[in-house]
Amino acid sequence: MATATYPPPPPFYRLYKDYLEDPKSAPEPPPPIEGTYVCFGGTYTTSDVLPSLEEQGVRQLYPKGANVDFKKELRSLNGELQLHILELADILIERPSQYARRVEEISTVFKNLHHLLNSLRPHQARATLIHILELQIERRKQAVEDIKRRREEARSLLNESLATLDGQ
Repeated sequence: MATATYPPPPPFYRLYKDYLEDPKSAPEPPPPIEGTYVCFGGTYTTSDVLPSLEEQGVRQLYPKGANVDFKKELRSLNGELQLHILELADILIERPSQYARRVEEISTVFKNLHHLLNSLRPHQARATLIHILELQIERRKQAVEDIKRRREEARSLLNESLATLDGQ
Protein backbone atom coordinates (compact mmCIF):
# COMPACT_ATOMS: atom_id res chain seq x y z
CA MET A 1 0.00 0.00 0.00
CA ALA A 2 1.39 3.42 -0.95
CA THR A 3 1.60 6.14 1.66
CA ALA A 4 1.89 9.86 1.04
CA THR A 5 4.90 11.78 2.26
CA TYR A 6 2.69 14.60 3.46
CA PRO A 7 -0.86 14.11 4.78
CA PRO A 8 -3.71 15.89 3.02
CA PRO A 9 -4.72 19.30 4.38
CA PRO A 10 -7.43 19.41 7.01
CA PRO A 11 -10.96 19.55 5.56
CA PHE A 12 -11.70 23.07 6.80
CA TYR A 13 -9.54 24.57 4.02
CA ARG A 14 -12.68 24.38 1.90
CA LEU A 15 -14.18 27.17 4.00
CA TYR A 16 -11.69 29.55 2.36
CA LYS A 17 -12.20 28.57 -1.32
CA ASP A 18 -14.07 31.82 -2.18
CA TYR A 19 -11.76 34.05 -0.14
CA LEU A 20 -10.10 35.70 -3.18
CA GLU A 21 -13.43 36.83 -4.62
CA ASP A 22 -15.05 37.70 -1.29
CA PRO A 23 -12.70 38.08 1.70
CA LYS A 24 -15.69 38.33 4.04
CA SER A 25 -16.77 34.78 3.14
CA ALA A 26 -14.15 33.28 5.46
CA PRO A 27 -15.27 32.34 8.97
CA GLU A 28 -14.39 34.61 11.85
CA PRO A 29 -11.42 33.54 14.00
CA PRO A 30 -12.29 31.90 17.30
CA PRO A 31 -12.46 34.13 20.38
CA PRO A 32 -9.34 34.29 22.54
CA ILE A 33 -9.08 31.78 25.35
CA GLU A 34 -9.67 33.12 28.85
CA GLY A 35 -8.98 31.28 32.07
CA THR A 36 -7.36 27.86 32.09
CA TYR A 37 -6.79 25.53 29.17
CA VAL A 38 -5.06 22.21 28.50
CA CYS A 39 -2.30 21.94 25.91
CA PHE A 40 -0.27 18.76 25.35
CA GLY A 41 -1.44 17.38 28.68
CA GLY A 42 -0.41 20.42 30.73
CA THR A 43 -2.86 22.84 32.33
CA TYR A 44 -2.10 26.50 31.66
CA THR A 45 -3.73 29.80 32.51
CA THR A 46 -3.96 33.03 30.53
CA SER A 47 -3.20 35.24 33.53
CA ASP A 48 0.43 36.27 33.99
CA VAL A 49 0.58 35.99 37.76
CA LEU A 50 3.67 34.50 39.36
CA PRO A 51 2.42 31.83 41.80
CA SER A 52 3.89 32.01 45.27
CA LEU A 53 6.27 29.36 46.51
CA GLU A 54 3.64 28.13 48.98
CA GLU A 55 1.20 27.58 46.11
CA GLN A 56 3.88 25.44 44.46
CA GLY A 57 4.48 23.49 47.67
CA VAL A 58 7.99 24.87 48.23
CA ARG A 59 9.36 26.28 51.51
CA GLN A 60 10.30 29.97 51.12
CA LEU A 61 13.85 30.66 52.33
CA TYR A 62 13.78 34.45 52.10
CA PRO A 63 11.56 36.93 53.97
CA LYS A 64 8.02 37.47 52.77
CA GLY A 65 6.74 40.90 51.84
CA ALA A 66 6.85 43.51 49.12
CA ASN A 67 10.11 45.19 50.07
CA VAL A 68 12.58 42.32 49.66
CA ASP A 69 16.23 43.25 49.06
CA PHE A 70 16.72 41.11 45.97
CA LYS A 71 20.47 41.62 45.76
CA LYS A 72 21.04 40.61 49.39
CA GLU A 73 18.69 37.63 49.20
CA LEU A 74 20.16 36.35 45.91
CA ARG A 75 23.66 36.53 47.38
CA SER A 76 22.49 34.79 50.54
CA LEU A 77 20.80 32.00 48.58
CA ASN A 78 23.86 31.65 46.36
CA GLY A 79 26.09 31.20 49.41
CA GLU A 80 23.63 28.72 50.88
CA LEU A 81 23.61 26.81 47.59
CA GLN A 82 27.40 26.59 47.58
CA LEU A 83 27.38 25.33 51.17
CA HIS A 84 24.76 22.66 50.37
CA ILE A 85 26.75 21.49 47.35
CA LEU A 86 29.90 21.13 49.46
CA GLU A 87 27.93 19.24 52.11
CA LEU A 88 26.53 16.98 49.38
CA ALA A 89 30.05 16.23 48.17
CA ASP A 90 31.08 15.32 51.75
CA ILE A 91 28.04 13.10 52.24
CA LEU A 92 28.60 11.35 48.90
CA ILE A 93 32.12 10.50 50.07
CA GLU A 94 31.32 9.49 53.66
CA ARG A 95 27.68 8.25 53.63
CA PRO A 96 26.46 7.81 50.02
CA SER A 97 23.11 6.39 51.10
CA GLN A 98 22.08 9.69 52.79
CA TYR A 99 22.35 12.00 49.78
CA ALA A 100 18.60 12.40 49.12
CA ARG A 101 17.98 15.00 51.86
CA ARG A 102 20.85 17.20 50.60
CA VAL A 103 19.61 16.96 47.03
CA GLU A 104 16.15 18.03 48.21
CA GLU A 105 17.66 21.01 50.08
CA ILE A 106 19.61 22.01 46.95
CA SER A 107 16.39 21.72 44.92
CA THR A 108 14.60 24.02 47.40
CA VAL A 109 17.38 26.61 47.20
CA PHE A 110 17.29 26.48 43.39
CA LYS A 111 13.51 26.92 43.37
CA ASN A 112 13.83 29.94 45.67
CA LEU A 113 16.54 31.46 43.47
CA HIS A 114 14.41 30.85 40.39
CA HIS A 115 11.36 32.43 42.04
CA LEU A 116 13.33 35.52 43.09
CA LEU A 117 14.70 35.93 39.57
CA ASN A 118 11.23 35.50 38.06
CA SER A 119 9.97 38.20 40.44
CA LEU A 120 12.42 40.58 38.76
CA ARG A 121 11.16 39.81 35.22
CA PRO A 122 8.53 42.62 35.09
CA HIS A 123 11.16 45.15 36.16
CA GLN A 124 13.57 43.80 33.55
CA ALA A 125 10.88 44.01 30.86
CA ARG A 126 10.11 47.64 31.75
CA ALA A 127 13.80 48.56 31.76
CA THR A 128 14.32 46.87 28.39
CA LEU A 129 11.31 48.66 26.92
CA ILE A 130 12.54 52.02 28.22
CA HIS A 131 15.96 51.36 26.71
CA ILE A 132 14.47 50.40 23.33
CA LEU A 133 12.27 53.52 23.31
CA GLU A 134 15.24 55.74 24.21
CA LEU A 135 17.23 54.25 21.33
CA GLN A 136 14.32 54.88 18.95
CA ILE A 137 14.07 58.49 20.11
CA GLU A 138 17.81 58.97 19.63
CA ARG A 139 17.68 57.47 16.12
CA ARG A 140 14.76 59.69 15.17
CA LYS A 141 16.55 62.78 16.48
CA GLN A 142 19.60 61.83 14.43
CA ALA A 143 17.39 61.33 11.36
CA VAL A 144 15.82 64.78 11.85
CA GLU A 145 19.27 66.36 12.22
CA ASP A 146 20.44 64.56 9.07
CA ILE A 147 17.40 65.82 7.14
CA LYS A 148 18.02 69.38 8.36
CA ARG A 149 21.68 69.17 7.37
CA ARG A 150 20.83 67.84 3.91
CA ARG A 151 18.16 70.53 3.51
CA GLU A 152 20.76 73.22 4.28
CA GLU A 153 23.19 71.63 1.82
CA ALA A 154 20.49 71.60 -0.87
CA ARG A 155 19.52 75.19 -0.07
CA SER A 156 23.13 76.40 -0.34
CA LEU A 157 23.58 74.46 -3.59
CA LEU A 158 20.43 76.11 -4.99
CA ASN A 159 21.63 79.57 -3.90
CA GLU A 160 25.00 78.94 -5.58
CA SER A 161 23.23 77.79 -8.74
CA LEU A 162 20.98 80.87 -8.72
CA ALA A 163 23.99 83.14 -8.17
CA THR A 164 25.81 81.46 -11.07
CA LEU A 165 22.77 81.87 -13.33
CA ASP A 166 22.34 85.54 -12.32
CA GLY A 167 26.01 86.18 -13.04
CA GLN A 168 25.76 85.10 -16.68
